[in-house]
Amino acid sequence: MVRYLAILGTFARACLVRDMTFRANFLLECLTSLGWMSMNLAFYLLVFTFTSEIGKGTGWTREPFFAFVATGLIINSIVQALFMPSAEELTEMVRTGGLDAVLVKPLDAQFLLSLHRVDFSAFANGIVGVGLLFWAVSRFDTPPPLVAWIIYPALMLCGVAILYALVIMLASATIHMGRNQSLYDFWFYITNFSRYPAEIYVGPWGGPLRSVCTFVIPILLVVNVPAGVLVRPLTGDAWWPVAGVVTAAAASLVVSRLVFQWSLARYRSASS
Repeated sequence: MVRYLAILGTFARACLVRDMTFRANFLLECLTSLGWMSMNLAFYLLVFTFTSEIGKGTGWTREPFFAFVATGLIINSIVQALFMPSAEELTEMVRTGGLDAVLVKPLDAQFLLSLHRVDFSAFANGIVGVGLLFWAVSRFDTPPPLVAWIIYPALMLCGVAILYALVIMLASATIHMGRNQSLYDFWFYITNFSRYPAEIYVGPWGGPLRSVCTFVIPILLVVNVPAGVLVRPLTGDAWWPVAGVVTAAAASLVVSRLVFQWSLARYRSASS
């Protein structure tokens, strides 16, 4: 573990040096991300000028909803900074044969393919998310209990694990397809469901969609459960979603590992 953390640190330093070599591009990427996020926050503020709650009786009033949004920003920024850049490169590695060089290295292939690139500009949204979170929580009528703050980071890590598992399984499809340029597009479409509270998915279409995105692809657990422990009292049935997201994270990591190994076993090198 210490060896892999040291290697990850080396990767991160090399990526930071590369980003600082092109500072104007780095700042532009940060400003682009912040601009996109600001437009979304402005849209949510506009929504709350017409309603006091997202979904009748859901409890997602303005401040709790912004705590939800902040949680999503933090989780997605971690995934987009640590995992997405490397996953996107896998497409070219398979096509050009660069994957051959990874497989002969004395390190776990999934580790190298998941973490060899770090996009520091993606952390900009996460930093703003932290500030937005504390602003929203400071305006709660009842502050979250200490136990909520203790398990909140752990549940966010579970959310990161679920999204990482989805990323690595999507990237593994590249090995079978030879080229997968739609990776990021599909990722964006599927994770859009996690940007809103699960309670809004009701009715003849919303109900089945909520079931699929909770029990098949557990996207709705990623943000809803961590944000929920800050917004709602942790009593009785409130602990079931906590157990559910931990179970989903563990199962997702196991499945993604099996899918990656199965895909790698079917890889044909560029020289074959």
